[in-house]
Amino acid sequence: MIYSDRIDAAERLADALRAWRGSHPLVMAIPRGAVPMGKLIAERLGGEFDVVLTRKLHAPGNPEYAIGAVDESGWTYVSEYAEAAGATPDYIRAQVAAERATMARRRAAYTPARAPIEPAGRVVIVVDDGLATGATMIAALHAVRARKPRRLVCAVPVASPDAVTRVGAYCDDVVCPYVTSDFHAVGQFYRHFPQVADDEVIALLRSAPAGGADHGAASD
Repeated sequence: MIYSDRIDAAERLADALRAWRGSHPLVMAIPRGAVPMGKLIAERLGGEFDVVLTRKLHAPGNPEYAIGAVDESGWTYVSEYAEAAGATPDYIRAQVAAERATMARRRAAYTPARAPIEPAGRVVIVVDDGLATGATMIAALHAVRARKPRRLVCAVPVASPDAVTRVGAYCDDVVCPYVTSDFHAVGQFYRHFPQVADDEVIALLRSAPAGGADHGAASD
């Protein structure tokens, strides 16, 4: 199974999430790749759209391999294999500091004129373009859970079985149309998988309406 691009994946994921159509969910995308997806899903479900900032902690010498992740508050998830991958406590502390600085810059650029949308008491759907290790999603879910949503959903187009198991402990539901053990990188499941630039993220956030147009009966 291969998605044409992130928009194709988002359309299929929105269909898989149709049970929450009409519950006016808050859809929160993990920048940067998932932002175009999150905006489309919010529109399809009649909800609101925002971002949740987290950053991957990568293994020494391997920026594509996540050994953990950190959220804006500084809460850090470190995987059980981090030490085996060569990540010492000092290395992890330095990574956390660098990634929190990156998140601070992005927050200032992405939503300079407003605070993040409040998830308390709401159905919140956290979206990414795929789960390899699940580390970044775990940090995102932890950050949102701390703000007391009524129901917390992880939604991704593709994931490894191990990642689904890991993230399941941090949310109420995992929605993933395609789970496969043949997983090397998220990009392998997309025909077209370009980088998403900060300028595109900013434009999508600025163009997002305050809420969706579809307010049918809630089905949560």
